[in-house]
Amino acid sequence: MKHQAKFVSEQKQQARAAEQQSLEPAAREFASAEELLRFDAAQTPVPGAVAERLERSTADLPPPAGRWWRRLFKR
Repeated sequence: MKHQAKFVSEQKQQARAAEQQSLEPAAREFASAEELLRFDAAQTPVPGAVAERLERSTADLPPPAGRWWRRLFKR
């Protein structure tokens, strides 16, 4: 009877530990700060008002001229 109570107690502890691990985000390592920022940007939703202002402010910008390295080697 005593062994069974100990076994049940251990099972409960293991279940709690597994539950906590599923609630906590997994630790990640990044090779660079830029990689961390890209990951964070992908996880963070942009508020609608900010997205709208960004669209308006970039609407009159000319399209990119092409690849920078092509311009470099054309000279």
